[in-house]
Amino acid sequence: MDTPSAPKLVALAGEMAESAIPLRDMELTIGRGLSNHLCISDPILSRQHCVISRDNEQFVIRDLGSRHGTIVNGVPISQQVLHHGDQISLGSSVFAVLLHEDEVQPEMSRAELDDNSEVHGAQTMLRQEDALYLQPETITKDFVPGGRLARDLNTLLVIAKNISKLRERESLAWQLLGMIFDVVPADRGAILGVGDDPAQINWSVGWDRRRGPGFPVRVSRTIASRVVRERSGLMIAEVPENAELRKSSSIADLPVHALMCVPITLAGKIGAVIYLDSQDARVSFDENHLQMLTAVASLAGLALENINYLDNLKLENHELRRQIAVEHNMVGTSPRIREVFEFIRRVAPTDSTVLIQGESGTGKELVAHALHSNSPRAKGAFVAINCAAIAETLLESELFGYEKGAFTGATAQKKGKIEIADGGTLFLDEIGELALPLQAKLLRVLQQRECERVGGTRPIKINLRLIAATNQDLEEGVQSGKFRKDLFYRLNVVSIEVPPLRERREDIADLAEHFITKAAQKCNVRSKGLSEGARVCLTSYDWPGNVRELENAIERALVLGSADAILTEDLPEAIAEAVTPAGVPATKYAGAMKDTKKQVILQALQEANGSYIEAAKSLGLHPNSLLRLIRRLDLKLEAKRMMS
Repeated sequence: MDTPSAPKLVALAGEMAESAIPLRDMELTIGRGLSNHLCISDPILSRQHCVISRDNEQFVIRDLGSRHGTIVNGVPISQQVLHHGDQISLGSSVFAVLLHEDEVQPEMSRAELDDNSEVHGAQTMLRQEDALYLQPETITKDFVPGGRLARDLNTLLVIAKNISKLRERESLAWQLLGMIFDVVPADRGAILGVGDDPAQINWSVGWDRRRGPGFPVRVSRTIASRVVRERSGLMIAEVPENAELRKSSSIADLPVHALMCVPITLAGKIGAVIYLDSQDARVSFDENHLQMLTAVASLAGLALENINYLDNLKLENHELRRQIAVEHNMVGTSPRIREVFEFIRRVAPTDSTVLIQGESGTGKELVAHALHSNSPRAKGAFVAINCAAIAETLLESELFGYEKGAFTGATAQKKGKIEIADGGTLFLDEIGELALPLQAKLLRVLQQRECERVGGTRPIKINLRLIAATNQDLEEGVQSGKFRKDLFYRLNVVSIEVPPLRERREDIADLAEHFITKAAQKCNVRSKGLSEGARVCLTSYDWPGNVRELENAIERALVLGSADAILTEDLPEAIAEAVTPAGVPATKYAGAMKDTKKQVILQALQEANGSYIEAAKSLGLHPNSLLRLIRRLDLKLEAKRMMS
């Protein structure tokens, strides 16, 4: 367990908000890809975005050529030493760097309104219509290449570019404060969202640069209210000379020497304010700082309007999805699997008996689970039984239960699966394997909605929904007399065929990624990505075992593979050799490939004087991968002679 003083990153905004990530001697890679130590599913992030590594007693962050950049304290960097309290912005995520023990547990800093006193004394007000950087004609007249105006406009352009990529309000506020601190010498900053009553804060973000995250930034209510009311920016350059303002506890508790506050306009209304102050008597704010902050507020208003618009779209989209939502554990977006999802959406709310057909391993039980989970019976039991996995002599008592003394060994009464499923759903998998006598009893259950325990004398009323699944052709079973015709018609009220994996190849890559994550958690190993070669093999293979075979192949490759990604040679041989040139019979091609591999490996061993490590190096393979190939190709005897 990490001690409180251990160096760490604290997530202030984004999908990992309020979590802590320890910084250790090993590298910490961050990005969207599953192979990263810190995987963040943010589309703004690159797959390999940045890395933090230890260099002696320092931690260094390095951008890995990301598309949207790595920002530290509001400035894009390529490589930089991290210091305590630094702020790292990656897409919608914001992290604080804590390198030593803090007085309080780090958390998202907020702003607090304080005091009700009136403000008197020397101050500078700036209306938005008088702001220099918001007047195109003024900028054109006063523009001098290389001058301060040109530098300020370039800074505003950088800020506009960086905040335009953000899609989360608090991430925007944090990154905006970092960029403001880069152009205004402030010690504390806050952005406060306000409504019709400026005395009420709807949301806020505060940053005390001296004390770090976790400390609230206290803002004068008088200042904030006046800025909102007059729709103008306010600057007080000499706070100690303002006696009335010094009555405010937010000002008096800390040696604030200068402050600024400007409004942010959202859809014609003041929706937020930006507040800055300085505690250093050597630092003062000037009118240019106020002009810049007013221009930044205008950019922030546009960005916040976009975020609000997107949030409203997301809420509307969520509501629409909720109305047509289908809860399931299946992965895929192909047309064939979408047909299954639509079937679930339409059939789940009904109480109809369902027959699910499809090859083994296609996920028929997942479809049954989804039908139950999206039905009015979702709070009831989902009881599953595989008719092919239990001996015929035991299956009857499993289904119907038995009374005490019904047969030798029946020492107590036992409820059957049918009775347990009362009020819920009974799922009978491989129903084509059900013996004819049990088919007759199941037919009575469906017709009469009652059953009897083995050895029982009274019928038990039941209320359940039956879902059956089979990989057999039941109509053919009816023709051959192996399956009752009347039961088939009772089961085949509503039916769906789950497509085999070879008919939904578009989903294979997504399924593979899903199974990589699942297997990594199950086997306690590091997650990996798929190499392009492995991806091609997976999508080219016919998958006779369907999704179940894919899951097993991925788990095997993840556990046995030695490289940073799943390679072609990590896959089972039949899958690894699934890609064949057009026009060449698969069996002939596979044989030729196998012979070629043998020759190449034996030649490499011979040239390496029997050293499999040197041979692997010359072949560009990991030594473990070469040994696995030797075993797979039955080269152990030849290789042993060369290595002896």
